[in-house]
Amino acid sequence: MSQILDRPRDSATLPATARGRARPVVLGTLAVRVDPTAERVALESALEAGVALIVANMITLPAYPTTLILAPEYATLPHEEALDELRATASRAAALGITTELLRISSRRPVKSLLELAAEREAGLLVFGPDRRLTNRLRFRAAARAVRRDANCLVWIAPDG
Repeated sequence: MSQILDRPRDSATLPATARGRARPVVLGTLAVRVDPTAERVALESALEAGVALIVANMITLPAYPTTLILAPEYATLPHEEALDELRATASRAAALGITTELLRISSRRPVKSLLELAAEREAGLLVFGPDRRLTNRLRFRAAARAVRRDANCLVWIAPDG
């Protein structure tokens, strides 16, 4: 019969982690408003941990010849990216006392850019929460799979993801 021994961990063998260092919560969407459940999870997590919230609107940059000539910020109109709804989400977070940053990121590969943002900002939690009713089902599944596979932090995917 085998025996299980409970030994205290040697702190010298554990990887060095920066305790007390604030790792922000990233709330990502794909040019649509945020799922209400995802918004709640992100706001509560940031509030409970006392960290900043980054609301990232990932916009697919169209591969048109004129896009290369124009600045990328003019390639997408505000109504094509649910800008007002995302500003409302950021405002609700700020009203709760959470340090909030709203980013609009245009990219040919928006999910890869979201993962790069989470890595650069050293996110503690990535909440991927585009509104499922406004997102193509196959696109959402592919994006959720990539986020689960490649994120270097904790991940929460909108319901049914």
